[in-house]
Amino acid sequence: MPMYKVKPVSPADIKIDLPTRMYKSPNIHAQGMNCGQHALQNGEVDPALKALEERQDEVLRRLYEIKATVDGLAKTVTTPDADLDASTLSRGPAESVFRGTADLDSLLGKDLGALRDIVINASPACPPLCLLVLHALLCQRYQVLSSVHVHSSVSAVPPPLLSCLGPRHIDSYARQRFQLGFTLIWKDVSELQMKFNTQSMCPIEGEANVARFLFRLLGGEPQDPVAATQMDCWIDTAVFQLSEGGSKERAAVLRSLNAALGRSEWLLGQEFSLADIVCACCVLRAGQTTSAPVNVQRWLKSCQNLGHFDCVYPLLQ
Repeated sequence: MPMYKVKPVSPADIKIDLPTRMYKSPNIHAQGMNCGQHALQNGEVDPALKALEERQDEVLRRLYEIKATVDGLAKTVTTPDADLDASTLSRGPAESVFRGTADLDSLLGKDLGALRDIVINASPACPPLCLLVLHALLCQRYQVLSSVHVHSSVSAVPPPLLSCLGPRHIDSYARQRFQLGFTLIWKDVSELQMKFNTQSMCPIEGEANVARFLFRLLGGEPQDPVAATQMDCWIDTAVFQLSEGGSKERAAVLRSLNAALGRSEWLLGQEFSLADIVCACCVLRAGQTTSAPVNVQRWLKSCQNLGHFDCVYPLLQ
């Protein structure tokens, strides 16, 4: 016998309709269904659903543009730390002498960012003259977004160095409109350094090595192995003997240049090359223009007439 007895609070014959599924949805195939709430039966799309899809596509497109911009900015933000934005793009007036074809995807790899950023750290005490010439040539081949910055390790930079890449481009706010980003940072460094891809590429050091990297983007490197070896030889001679050597070494290089230029118009024959760019810039930096032999002076005049060295002469004054 139970201790407590409770009377039932509900009738014993009550029936409860329990659900057989978690979610209940209307049958879109049933007769008399309102077609304005679902997909239409004749294959057309509901206007409200179509408007929602268009809005989603627009949101995804804007998100992709933002992601591309952020990916491009990340290379500059994570690579250098600069304090002053000074100038941007310039375009050389003269027609480029390099007519080869260069595919950025094949040379630099595919990049989903807004553009490919090339960041160079250089000391204002030794401006990279040949890189400025290559920058002018790159601006004739590609859409280049260029900028000059000053690092906190440098107290003051002469005004010509702040405008060495030319005036600001009117479309500099839209990075996705450019193919290359060329960022020059004046910084207290012992040796010039270039950073391109911080994740899969180690930094490139030395003005000559960076010049070789940029020259490949122009598609003008010699296909003949002998000519390519001669070009590298002239570049190393100019950097290690003209720029860093003593008076006797500079005199010996000038004699070699004079002899080579007595046989041909340019150092590699009839074609203007990176050897001419690097050697000419080293001669100009060493201040050997007036005391140079006749053939070297004629060659320097030919380089000047091309128009690619216009950005260099203001820095020599």
